[in-house]
Amino acid sequence: MAGARKPVVEVRRSQRRRRTVSAYRDGERVVVLIPDQFSRAEETEWVDRMLARLAAREGRLVRTDDELFGRATRLRGLYLAEYGDQAVPVSVRWVTNQNGRWGSCTPADRTIRISHRIQDMPDWVIDYVLLHELAHLIVPSHNARFWALVGRYPKAERARGYLEGVAAASGTPLPH
Repeated sequence: MAGARKPVVEVRRSQRRRRTVSAYRDGERVVVLIPDQFSRAEETEWVDRMLARLAAREGRLVRTDDELFGRATRLRGLYLAEYGDQAVPVSVRWVTNQNGRWGSCTPADRTIRISHRIQDMPDWVIDYVLLHELAHLIVPSHNARFWALVGRYPKAERARGYLEGVAAASGTPLPH
């Protein structure tokens, strides 16, 4: 795309790594992991190749704040329509400062924030987290009425299990 900035790239060489190359985003930079024995020319080639792969993958998974708000609107219509304006958020956005929870809702100002950590998860998991936060606009606590609203989502149990697995694999406690 025109005018796109090339990301800051950090190359990490590893003596244990023999043939594999990998890359991931860490905030605004891209970390590329390469074998220590690669020449500078191989390093340059692989950095370019991995940046292209990341760009291609991210091009397929456009997860903007607008898209997220649209998803929330669709879910509200499907599962919470009878609550009318009570279930309408003022804003729904991705945030990078939530590492201990999947999402959060502030009923007082009707804002919903969703952790960037779930951006690459399946749609049905993102939908579950969104519906969970939308339900907090109606019921701020995690009481039986709240869980009944969340339970309207057909894949709620499956998504909760998915998130529990992710939390267990990373060694972090399960956020609610």
